[in-house]
Amino acid sequence: MPAGLNVVILAAGQGKRMRSRLPKVLHPLAGRPLIEHVVATARALKPARICVVYGHGGEQVPQALRGDGLIFVKQQPQLGTGHALAQALPHLGSAGLTLVLYGDVPLIGDETLAAMIAGGGDRLTLLTAELDDPSGYGRIVRNRRGSITAIVEEKDASVAQRAIREVNTGIMVLPGARLGEWMSKLSNRNAQREYYLTDVVPLASADRVAVVAVKARTPWEALGVNSKQQLAQLERIYQWQRATRLMDAGVTLADPMRLDVRGNLACGADVRIDVNCVFEGEVRLADRVEVGANCVLRDTEVGPGTRIEPFTLVDAAKIGANCRVGPYARIRPGTRLAEDVHIGNFVEVKAAEIGARSKANHLAYIGDASVGRDVNIGAGTITCNYDGAAKHRTVIDDDVQIGSDVQLVAPVSIGAGATIGAGATITEDVPPGVLAVTEKKQVVKPGWKRPQKK
Repeated sequence: MPAGLNVVILAAGQGKRMRSRLPKVLHPLAGRPLIEHVVATARALKPARICVVYGHGGEQVPQALRGDGLIFVKQQPQLGTGHALAQALPHLGSAGLTLVLYGDVPLIGDETLAAMIAGGGDRLTLLTAELDDPSGYGRIVRNRRGSITAIVEEKDASVAQRAIREVNTGIMVLPGARLGEWMSKLSNRNAQREYYLTDVVPLASADRVAVVAVKARTPWEALGVNSKQQLAQLERIYQWQRATRLMDAGVTLADPMRLDVRGNLACGADVRIDVNCVFEGEVRLADRVEVGANCVLRDTEVGPGTRIEPFTLVDAAKIGANCRVGPYARIRPGTRLAEDVHIGNFVEVKAAEIGARSKANHLAYIGDASVGRDVNIGAGTITCNYDGAAKHRTVIDDDVQIGSDVQLVAPVSIGAGATIGAGATITEDVPPGVLAVTEKKQVVKPGWKRPQKK
């Protein structure tokens, strides 16, 4: 990138059509605020500085970003895009180039921006796009030689101008040496009574500065968000792009239109993902992993050959090779499963390590526990890890068999090879190799009558 590149991200708009108290640029796309996508793209260009111009929503935008090296400038009141860029001038200097981006245009690619910047020099570079429906966008007006002469906002455009399909995206690269002079000459004599940044085009022409256009590689790359409908449209475009890259890498998706990646998803060979799965944060799926329908995986690593059954939630966990998890299981933060572990339906595991070949196949809660190898945990068994004030740990050694409906009241340890009888409440440590039960005498009451509904 050229030395001294400045990036200014305009993010002061209210976004009335979003019908929300949240500033438009903070609405999420793929789990991150719109403006975070723009900042990440700007950082990829390695600029000298990134300046964010904010306004509507007060300090919410700076608080949401909290990025090292970002410069925040408040635009108050909001008098248009030209006025917004003028607020950033004191932080930019007069050297190099200034790239103007928008906080509500999240899909713009760094390759496209690099092509705009590559021209450099004393010229004005605009990013344009050809849209089938150009409604709402400023139109690019060219003369007979094809040179750009003006950008006309839709509210100020004639009928003939509104028929033009080449639109201004608002993204542009300006020479720093001209920036201050051009900003001082902007006028608000228009339908909106605002200072349009697009008015720099006739100013550049008057100064005999070349005005050139770079067309977006795809129309969606330059699409902005002004409503919830447009936000949903961009979400699906974004997810389709992620799905396409995954399939190109060999991942089998049951339906690429029903996939949501809200972070980074890395997959090995022969991974299969069913419909309506959501991946958040950093997720890694090793070779031959299968994820059933309607699962949510967040900040999780899954080992080779493991099957995540439908309707399972996995959060901040590490799952070993050849495991079976679910359906309807919940794996909570701090869980570590070794190889060949089975966690079945309606089982919840939290902050627990479970050793190789151990199983909890039905209706159990394993929290704050260390479970050894070859352990079988019966249906309805729970670790009672909370005494009302503090959490305590349960330790279950290798080859332990635990019957159904058992309560292990922590802190407690179960020795290797021990067996816990069904229905037992264990409050003391159990030695290795023994059978532990809770003795209860069965009582039979002859002549007892079942209560009847009145």
